[in-house]
Amino acid sequence: MSAAMIKEFRLPDLGEGLTESEILSWKVAVGDTVTLNQVIAEVETAKAVVELPSPFAGVVAALHEQPGTVVEVGKPIVSFEVDDAGSGSVNGVSAAPAAEAVGAPAKREPNLVGYGAVVEASGRPVRRQRAGEVPAEPVSAAALPAVAPVAAPVSAPVVGPADMSPAGERPRSTPPVRKLARDLGIDLGLLTGTGPGGLITRTDVQNFVDAGAAAATAVPAAAGVSGERETRTPIKGVRKFTAAAMVQSAFTAPHVTEFLTVDVTPTMELLARLKSSRAFEGFKLTPLTIAAKAVLVALRRNPTLNSRWDEAAQEIVQFNYVNLGIAAATPRGLTVPNIKDADRMSLLELSTALTELTDTARAGKTSPAELSGGTISITNIGVFGIDAGTPILNPGEAAIVALGSVRKAPWVHNDELAVRQVMSLSLSFDHRLVDGEQGSRFLADLGAILADPAMVMTMV
Repeated sequence: MSAAMIKEFRLPDLGEGLTESEILSWKVAVGDTVTLNQVIAEVETAKAVVELPSPFAGVVAALHEQPGTVVEVGKPIVSFEVDDAGSGSVNGVSAAPAAEAVGAPAKREPNLVGYGAVVEASGRPVRRQRAGEVPAEPVSAAALPAVAPVAAPVSAPVVGPADMSPAGERPRSTPPVRKLARDLGIDLGLLTGTGPGGLITRTDVQNFVDAGAAAATAVPAAAGVSGERETRTPIKGVRKFTAAAMVQSAFTAPHVTEFLTVDVTPTMELLARLKSSRAFEGFKLTPLTIAAKAVLVALRRNPTLNSRWDEAAQEIVQFNYVNLGIAAATPRGLTVPNIKDADRMSLLELSTALTELTDTARAGKTSPAELSGGTISITNIGVFGIDAGTPILNPGEAAIVALGSVRKAPWVHNDELAVRQVMSLSLSFDHRLVDGEQGSRFLADLGAILADPAMVMTMV
């Protein structure tokens, strides 16, 4: 007869080196019997809501964190009572391979959703050292890489020659930290590293972001204790990440915004014909669908708007693909998931991708991967009845297009005054990357397509 034993499940890194997540809700209670891969909790990272599957089959022995608690990666969140006969740990915290000996290099065992805490050969998790903190006891180099205060996925090297360049050259940091800095539009050369040997850590980047946000949005603290006349909500999760990213974008990239009002009556007529077409039966077609396709066509003639400014490398990165971001308002705040390789899609495929993207975003199920790697974005402010705006660039992108509402208005058509359907287009771009001429040509091409969809024939 097999004996029962207790297994701990530690919060894993849910992607891109994220250091913490908030427990939104538990799907199980103490005493519940769970199966392998059964969803046991919902957690929110800085980017998305993620479901956590169980790495064990057994009985829930304890829930270590309450909903609403922000938990660091590697900290125990739930314990299971499992059968000793099948107790091999997916999380890797409680059971280490028998072949490992004391003093063997620390390793990160895979689990179902990411990678957990670094584990010593003894099976004891290594405590994460905060930036500037002195360890309570010596930790061997084999147990904890000297330059990795934040655990990175095993697919990415912790450190390499490019990360260890001499002083005066490329700032020293790990690949996940450099990616975070790029996404937020931060020049690592402006930061002072607090990690070992001056290494720039994720905490250093976040502190820089927080300092910028505080300087831009500081207001006097309200006197007294909050009462019934006001409601206070903690700034965290998606809202905190979005706010920090927008502040950095506004204060890093020199924004320029241009406007163009277009007679889109031919586009709306085309949309009506497509909806009644048998080829598009069952597909959701909207002005956004046509506008998104028009943006992709205009980018072919104006590729500079599909690029990124790499401050650390002092390079302009030209993308030869388009990951089209679509700004989406969700109950947890603004997110900008993107459609990978949208430039390779037909109108039917783009319609399907847009429908799936918006449905997933509204349900709060967008994954971190869908929120990363965008190259240009669209925000459809027209759905709120807004005509035009000055959208802020998504960090790491050179341009964003705002689509205004389609309205009936008096318009000169064929030298006569007529009632037409018009739309205002707003284009914000990074003037470091895009000259005024290039931005204007892109906006003119986009407007020409929407004013006369047949113009696509002259552009492809």
